[in-house]
Amino acid sequence: MDAQQLMVRASDGNQLAVTRWPGPGPAVVFLHAGVADRRSWTAVADALRGDGLDVIAYDRRGYGETPAAGDSSSFTHVDDLLQVIDELALERVFLVGNSMGGALALDMALLHPDRVKEVVLIGAAVSGMTDEDTPFAWEPDNASEPLMARADDPSATAEDRIRALAHLWLDGPESKEGRVAGDARALFEAMNRRILTVAAPESAGSAGVDAWTRLGEVVVPVLCTWGDLDLRCDVPFYEETARRIGQGAVRVLPGVAHLPSLEQPELIAGIVRNAAKN
Repeated sequence: MDAQQLMVRASDGNQLAVTRWPGPGPAVVFLHAGVADRRSWTAVADALRGDGLDVIAYDRRGYGETPAAGDSSSFTHVDDLLQVIDELALERVFLVGNSMGGALALDMALLHPDRVKEVVLIGAAVSGMTDEDTPFAWEPDNASEPLMARADDPSATAEDRIRALAHLWLDGPESKEGRVAGDARALFEAMNRRILTVAAPESAGSAGVDAWTRLGEVVVPVLCTWGDLDLRCDVPFYEETARRIGQGAVRVLPGVAHLPSLEQPELIAGIVRNAAKN
């Protein structure tokens, strides 16, 4: 069925941009990374056509077609996700979260486990994540550090920053720049032009969940995945996340970096397909 473009009104009146690929089967809600928007899931949704799933992706505030929150708004991303689920009359959903979207999926699983069937994490962040209680210390690796510096340089042009971001997150810092090309790269660049223009504060929308110390409380099934070309300095956190959740469900994805939905959408579609059938 053709994609539906929707606007869902949040509790404070803000409009959330939503794309839905409706189907009669289980509902899957995709949660995008902090260097992406809902368009990063389009190719995955297209790959799932014919599977009968009810597929949803939406832009968090300050991304894609969803405006940033006003200064006076006290919204949380968890409340916005609940609003999308309720507005679309969904009961319990599969959550697929990439990077910061993974952090939101875990917050939701802790605060509203009755609304979540299963979580698939892809290179996921975790609310409250720190190395202060781990046997390892986070330090940027030699490949990632210069790209991070270029991406965060306020004196650089937007295009220079986007080029660094693409090498870091799309190609993988230890891969050759431009490893991922064509439509996937063009989409990454377009999404990040919008993100840099809006410049929504990353701290906005926190639900105040210290998920890092509560991962052992997650009761819904969780599959932890990450790409083998992702930032080397972040992999210990992905491994520690899986260890704390304690379900033993881990999958390292070959040949992809931090945004596998852009470079190998069929790979992510297969993971989602298998999860939804279990």
